[in-house]
Amino acid sequence: MDTHHILDGAIGLFIPKAHVSGMTEFMLNVKTINSSSNEILTEFWETLFNCKFKQSNSSADNQRECTGHEDLTGVQNIFPDMTLMPHFNNVYKGVYAVAHAVHITLGCNETCNKMQLDPLTILHHIKKIHFKTKEGDEVYFNENGELPAKYEIINWQPTKNGIVDFVTVGLYDASLPADKQLNLHLESVIWAQNSKQVPVSVCSEKCPPGTRKVLQKGKPVCCYDCIRCAEGEISNITDSITCEQCHPESWSSERRDACVKKEAEFLSYEEMMGVLLTAAALFGTCMTAVVAAIFFRHRTTPIVRANNSELSFLLLFSLTLCFLCSLTFIGRPSEWSCMLRHTAFGITFVLCISCVLGKTIVVLMAFRATLPGSNVMKWFGPAQQRLSVVAFTLIQVVICILWLTISPPFPFKNFTQFKDKIILECALGSAVGFWAVLGYIGLLAILCFILAFLARKLPDNFNEAKLITFSMLIFCAVWITFIPAYVSSPGKFSVAVEIFAILASSFGLLICIFIPKCYIILMKPEKNTRKNMMDKGASQSF
Repeated sequence: MDTHHILDGAIGLFIPKAHVSGMTEFMLNVKTINSSSNEILTEFWETLFNCKFKQSNSSADNQRECTGHEDLTGVQNIFPDMTLMPHFNNVYKGVYAVAHAVHITLGCNETCNKMQLDPLTILHHIKKIHFKTKEGDEVYFNENGELPAKYEIINWQPTKNGIVDFVTVGLYDASLPADKQLNLHLESVIWAQNSKQVPVSVCSEKCPPGTRKVLQKGKPVCCYDCIRCAEGEISNITDSITCEQCHPESWSSERRDACVKKEAEFLSYEEMMGVLLTAAALFGTCMTAVVAAIFFRHRTTPIVRANNSELSFLLLFSLTLCFLCSLTFIGRPSEWSCMLRHTAFGITFVLCISCVLGKTIVVLMAFRATLPGSNVMKWFGPAQQRLSVVAFTLIQVVICILWLTISPPFPFKNFTQFKDKIILECALGSAVGFWAVLGYIGLLAILCFILAFLARKLPDNFNEAKLITFSMLIFCAVWITFIPAYVSSPGKFSVAVEIFAILASSFGLLICIFIPKCYIILMKPEKNTRKNMMDKGASQSF
């Protein structure tokens, strides 16, 4: 490539071309004077017309002699074109600016006052001048004492004969309004290699929003890769060098160019899983109410009285509360719901297990009371049964009060379990309090299971122990499997697992203990007699 054309297509600034009246005529009338005092003019003349004066010390004999009367109008170069000499225009404006300042200083109107000119006074007035030249150019100074900038935008365009042509492609004028100061005609610009396309100064395309620039190793800084922002980070400008982290409650959009608010997830009544669990809880409540109604209507029958009707009704009441307390786990967590759901669950289940435990002890005591000389029932009569239920339940109430006093459960926003979701859940507060509540329920359930298991081989008319054994086996199995399922379930599914465990264990107690009795009451009334209940050899099919 020819190095002389390395700047072809370049863009530059140039002082605007200007016409000064009379300047061209003056320059074309210049006549050289062949004297030693005009060496510069003599050298210029010899160069312009390719000739030599006699006084010149040139040794070249092949050049013609200059006469000093050569015609400048026939010269084919830029000398006669005064528009290419913008500095003349600046000198012209400068002289007139000083003249206007002097005019103001002397107070000239028709005549001028005679006074001594002070340079500082002239400088003071020259800052305030504002006039137009004959060519229509305005001359004035801004607050910084500067003339408004005015430049032509030129383009270096090569011609066919290899000469560079400086073509004006625009104008910058600071005296105009801000939106009109730059006037550029891009269609007239010729770029490098005679291209009409605007050249690109980088080797990589611009990085769009959602990405960041990473420099390519071993290459210039204009060479880079556009790397997509990581999850949870965004860039919302072009050619960003970094990605910004979103707020914990927000997440990056699919294009990584904006942060969007995370979806809050919790087990609600509107979704299918919440609807099903709510329906199951209400069905269990209604089923318990129906069983209670059947027992109340047939409360004088032997089968109801033989199975301790007072504890049976208290157990049905506690089961109703167990079904209803599962509803507190559904919905957006709040301070009161977080405190209520675990404490209500703990207290109602202890009340329920205490009733079952009381019924189991009654079965054991009743069998021992049939032995000769035994008087144990006086030690576990109705008053003792009520006292035992109250005592067992009161212990759980104390545990819950301590839990709520020291470190109660509270609503918590979990940002870590899912990246693009906020899990609204109830933090346990004190983990010790939570496991103390569960542990106490488990302790009573195991004790009840052991006593019922020991009484499983009692005569058939006391086979309620078998039903209690089976119900507690289901209860323990449900809660043993609950722990790993609860720990491993994500988000709202852990709440659903807990509700399922509450409902499953409640249905297990209700069905195993009461449904066989309801079957006898409704379907086999002939077996619901005192004689049948007192006959130790009779076979009762619950």
